[in-house]
Amino acid sequence: MAKTLNDTLVAAERHGSTRAARVGPHPGGRVWPAAVAVAFTVAQLALVRPGMGLGWDESVYVSQVSGDTPAAFFSAPRARGVSLLVAPIASWSSSTELLRVYLALLSGLGLFLALRAWRGLFPARVLGAGGALFATLWVTVFYGPQAMPNYWVAIGALAGVGYFLRAQADPDDRAALWGVGASAALMAWMRPTDAVWVTLPLFAVLVCLPRRRRPRLLAALVVGLATGAAQWVVEAYVGFGGLSERLADASGIQGGLGWNIAVLDQLRTLGGRSLCRPCDGSIPATQMIVWWFVLPLLAAVGLAVAVRARRTAGTLLPLACATTAGIPYLFMIGYAAPRFLLPYYALLVIPVADALIHLVTASIRKRRPVAAALVALGLAGHLAVQYTVLTRTVDRTTASHRDWARTAAELHRLGVRPPCLLTGYLAIPIAFYTGCRSVQTQGHNANTTPAEIAGAAERLPVAALTTPKGQAPEFARTWERHRVAGLLLHVAPAAR
Repeated sequence: MAKTLNDTLVAAERHGSTRAARVGPHPGGRVWPAAVAVAFTVAQLALVRPGMGLGWDESVYVSQVSGDTPAAFFSAPRARGVSLLVAPIASWSSSTELLRVYLALLSGLGLFLALRAWRGLFPARVLGAGGALFATLWVTVFYGPQAMPNYWVAIGALAGVGYFLRAQADPDDRAALWGVGASAALMAWMRPTDAVWVTLPLFAVLVCLPRRRRPRLLAALVVGLATGAAQWVVEAYVGFGGLSERLADASGIQGGLGWNIAVLDQLRTLGGRSLCRPCDGSIPATQMIVWWFVLPLLAAVGLAVAVRARRTAGTLLPLACATTAGIPYLFMIGYAAPRFLLPYYALLVIPVADALIHLVTASIRKRRPVAAALVALGLAGHLAVQYTVLTRTVDRTTASHRDWARTAAELHRLGVRPPCLLTGYLAIPIAFYTGCRSVQTQGHNANTTPAEIAGAAERLPVAALTTPKGQAPEFARTWERHRVAGLLLHVAPAAR
């Protein structure tokens, strides 16, 4: 594969200046990506309500830089990129609404810049259509304004591959070299292991390049990854006993990485499940999952179109990176979340858009209206399904977050106010809403002992949370019990 990619990239380089002159300076080069980015931002603000509240993982990331809430336990797989991203707002404001608006604006800007990285490689209408396809997936709109890393890995992947192709075609394009480094750093800041998977085909191409052409592009990629991952690696030695230990801990938390086909698990999430662990239940209705199968098929059509047009590199490389980005989440993990595949989708959409436009424009003239009507009908149905799933997911998520806020309000009424301590079921997100520190005595987030919690209960407001059928920890069995939002609150006497 590396030799094939290298051959096609060399061919692209030979014809690069001609193609750039034909494609690059199109008047829509900025208009299309800008229009898509603005529409994407508006869709986030309108459909993913800014008042939705923060989710479990979001509360962990935001608490690291919040001035109002103690930092939650930071487990081995997590990286500090999201905390850095939200720090300009979360460090001085506790407003979730303000944070959502900020992230929606930032994600729109990120999509614009990622699409602009591909200028000169595809016509502006292809870039605009590809950006629109990505921006209208329910999972993209849902996670764009959230304090989560996966969308930003996707943006880094999309931009990085585009910059790589430009730098390969024109070794003197310094902006492209800087773009390769910045994109790699963004991915590594957010999720270092994902960055490695995405960039594997890029390294494979570099290995096969002539030595005189390799150094600057290789340096940009390596320095970018190292810059983004440096903090994660240092933290591994400071807090986890070493890099191999942190990777082992991360694998354990994720259920033990290895051969594990998770394709059906991912299908089960397409109906709006934000996390499928354990992943059981039925697969959503056909209309909700058909797009998932059509997307790679259209990408293959896009590759065939590119091969016939002798411009294979611009399509083959993103497809190769999409493949490696999807491998760990489709074949190596025992659970699923729809956000895991955002980089995979981002790298597929430009070849898919190229295929759709080709299907319409390359048809015999008298058949073009039929082809255009069929494509338009398919896209309309696709949008209807995506926004139906999005609406249901937002409503369900908002309701669960409101329950957490109700629980926090009840804890405040019972005297559990900062400085305070929460442990047990859903303690991490509810502690964020309450302003308490969260601790656990077992599981992946274990960071204390029962004796320490019992000791803290003598001087601080402490509560243990359980389900109605769950059993309270031994140290909390004599504490006062209260029921709210489907939970039992075991409140220590000191809270009174």
